[in-house]
Amino acid sequence: MRLLVMLSCAALVPCAARADPVLLDFSAAVFVPGAPVNNLYFPLLDPRTRAFQSESERFELTTLGPGPTILGVQSTIQRDRTFENGRVIEDTLDYYAQDTKGNVWYLGEDVTNFHYDENGTFTGTSSEGAWRGGVHNAKPGVIMLADPTVGFSYFQEFSPADEAVDQAKIFARGITVSTRIGAFANALQTLETSTAEPGVREFKFYAPGVGLVLDLDDLSPDLKTAGATFQPTGPVPEPATLTLLMLGLGATAAARRRRSPSHGARAGHEDHSLVIFLLSHACAGKR
Repeated sequence: MRLLVMLSCAALVPCAARADPVLLDFSAAVFVPGAPVNNLYFPLLDPRTRAFQSESERFELTTLGPGPTILGVQSTIQRDRTFENGRVIEDTLDYYAQDTKGNVWYLGEDVTNFHYDENGTFTGTSSEGAWRGGVHNAKPGVIMLADPTVGFSYFQEFSPADEAVDQAKIFARGITVSTRIGAFANALQTLETSTAEPGVREFKFYAPGVGLVLDLDDLSPDLKTAGATFQPTGPVPEPATLTLLMLGLGATAAARRRRSPSHGARAGHEDHSLVIFLLSHACAGKR
């Protein structure tokens, strides 16, 4: 069963605008050792595991704390485990760090892929997809911008030798996202693709002070249907800190200012009330 996603927004034209992804300049000089990752849409402060479930797959995100120093920058580890039909198929340690402007950089990942034969018997592991900044001429990318602008495209990782070339586009801001565990206001929507896998398209939705709240995978070329929907499980998560909650209120105020006439044509594009209507409560399709 495929999930139909209806986007009710009059300002999707700038979202659809084509733009080449930007590889932002990286410098260790703009990081403070040990600084927390407290970006409004990508906080890594809560150590509790958050799980997302589709019909046959599940992934779990857990912030583990300080990680290795990469290119002179102390990282924070987020563990990402993926399960299919109850079997673990991938166990990844992602390395992130936040600069002084609030951008969250992706410094690399260590990957363990678990392989099974047609009978479901475990046959071994591999590290395909792993990469680190500085190895094989790899460069860090940005997983979340400090000030996301609709239509802006950027590399999340850049290691062509390792086929790690994921990229994202800011698709919408100021939207309301409905999920199985509740609705999230003033959310951010990104469209993720990869030059290594041209047919792969994915929508991700981030709530202020919470982070990822919905993942629509295996999107159709017209972006209207998703083959797999990863819904959060468990209770509605609370914003990670009071500071992030205040940042969320500040973002809402900024959105209102952008809608004012004094801010010109850009005011009509970045922050609109867009509601995701999930027409089926069942998780859709296999990824």
